[in-house]
Amino acid sequence: MARFFKPEKKKKVEQKHQLLTIERLDHHGDGVGFLQKKPVFVPGTLPGEQALVQLTEQKRQYARGQLIKLDNQAAQRIEPGCPLYQQCGGCSLQHLDHQAQVAHKQQTLNELMQKFAGDEITLSTPIEDAAWHYRRRARISLQVDKKGALAMGFRARQRSAIITVNQCPVLSAPLNRLLSSLRPCLESLRGRRVLGHLDVIDADNTSVVSLRTTKGLHNDDRHALMAWAQTQDCTLYLYQGDMAPERLVGPAPYYNMAGCQLAFAPSDFIQVNAKVNQEMVGQALDWLALEQDDRVLDLFCGLGNFSVPMAKRVKHVVGIEGVQAMVDQAADNAAKNGCENAEFYQADLNSDALMGEWAQQDFTKILLDPARAGAAGVIDFVAQSKASHIVYVSCNPATLARDARVLLDNGYQLVTLGMLDMFPQTGHMESMALFMPVTKRLA
Repeated sequence: MARFFKPEKKKKVEQKHQLLTIERLDHHGDGVGFLQKKPVFVPGTLPGEQALVQLTEQKRQYARGQLIKLDNQAAQRIEPGCPLYQQCGGCSLQHLDHQAQVAHKQQTLNELMQKFAGDEITLSTPIEDAAWHYRRRARISLQVDKKGALAMGFRARQRSAIITVNQCPVLSAPLNRLLSSLRPCLESLRGRRVLGHLDVIDADNTSVVSLRTTKGLHNDDRHALMAWAQTQDCTLYLYQGDMAPERLVGPAPYYNMAGCQLAFAPSDFIQVNAKVNQEMVGQALDWLALEQDDRVLDLFCGLGNFSVPMAKRVKHVVGIEGVQAMVDQAADNAAKNGCENAEFYQADLNSDALMGEWAQQDFTKILLDPARAGAAGVIDFVAQSKASHIVYVSCNPATLARDARVLLDNGYQLVTLGMLDMFPQTGHMESMALFMPVTKRLA
């Protein structure tokens, strides 16, 4: 007999307000309470608070809610530093004292890793810097409505709407200066409807505005943008439709790292927090205990953030990156810094097929710095490498913990673990772990 599929009826979300006691924060920084033993995640709440909540999503294993009112406030709650905090989706922890943010992130990292490492873990001193005006790059959304009015800012919290932002307390001072003067220029363009988005970047030698459009701009608009960039003494890039990017005004950007000068394009990934990045690279090189005879493998090397400084200290460095443009940039950065002992290859490190020439070489030490998805495609190779030191830099403690299990199962031991507060006022964190063979550690 034929059986026909009947879609399940969507369950209505309970609209009645619920009183919850918030027991902890999850690793994103949302408060967690419980209704009939089911966890309910509520942004903007803190442990110990009594929160009146309206559910917005109900699943079998969990629910989500929005805060309606607090019946009592935690001692660590503070007034958010930005008037747009409740609307803007950029930050999620401004209501929590900064040192409490750091402590929460350390606890989250410790709990996740201890499940896999087994033994008690002592975290190194966290790397942190200023809680505000730390961010050296940001993407600004642009949208023109039917009447031709321009919306310019960040996406709203849990919505696609754009929250108008003229000043942002987490952006560096040079970027805020650009934002305040750029809006009138964009509003004056005759081709406003082809605007896509823009990236603003605070490099060490210039401030950068990179504008993307869906089609080519009229010459009048190009000249207006160039005139604005010249008055601001900044660098202007245009990415127009499918055309090659153009640098119209200003010098090519770079940043300094451990005595090296690293050039980058606006489309290249760079860490958003310059000070923490400096200390992160320094700590990674120290943990690797680099020596002149070392051959080091740098996986997910990007434009050479770690590779080029390492090449100044060791015999040979091999960097691997998935994007060819970044491979080319890394090689160029190495050459310009006089590092003839560094070579770079393009490879998909999320693939199981590690067939390149580089994979046949022997390395004494390995550094890897993957994206949020982690290093599942290459972690088995790393675990079987016999490297004396492995430093894993991660922006997602959950995938770090997952990949650490592979290393631990292959004779490595977690020696040192540290948290880096790369993204104050948000639930995101950077972390760093040092693994060494058990026999070497015990020797």
